Amino acid sequence: MSSAPITTITRMVESLPEAAQHEVVEHLRHYVQELRDQNQWESSFEETQPQLSAAAKRARREIANGDAKPMDYNEL
Repeated sequence: MSSAPITTITRMVESLPEAAQHEVVEHLRHYVQELRDQNQWESSFEETQPQLSAAAKRARREIANGDAKPMDYNEL
């Protein structure tokens, strides 16, 4: 990654009053945390995809064979 965009952003932030700089930093921290959370979710989903696919196939097979029964949420 080129440092030009980072330098430009740094200069833009530095041109703001100090209170606004702190606000920008807090927004960026929040945004970065959301990106990390999203990446973790996507990674977890990707890792469990084979199990989810197998469970879906099993469910379709049980439905086709008449072995499926409605879920009783009181038994969870």
